[in-house]
Amino acid sequence: MKKYIVTVNGTKYEVAVEEADPNAVYTPAKTEPAKAEPAKPEPAKEAPKPVSGDGEAIVCPMPGTIVKLPVKAGQEVKKGDLLCVFEAMKMENEILAPRDGVVKSVALNEGASVSSGDTVLVLG
Repeated sequence: MKKYIVTVNGTKYEVAVEEADPNAVYTPAKTEPAKAEPAKPEPAKEAPKPVSGDGEAIVCPMPGTIVKLPVKAGQEVKKGDLLCVFEAMKMENEILAPRDGVVKSVALNEGASVSSGDTVLVLG
């Protein structure tokens, strides 16, 4: 029996593998097919809503980790300016300002884990 370490989705597992006897006759075990559960519908994503009537929530489009937040509350930004860099699926992704405005508040810090739809900052 040999032991191996296998990594699946970043998690390490120790597995033991038995060497097969080349002269033995193996019959496959009968198994029933797995019953598929019906897919659950995902809730519809809504467009970012104004926050407290005086700003637009800038949200993260997918789960990841905030890598860089180069803006601060009160800072003026122009359309296309970099608001945030987050890492998802081992790639760095940028969130750019959708319009000219002022950063009303920053909801997260660098290193924070985010889910899809989490507010990163509010743009006024």
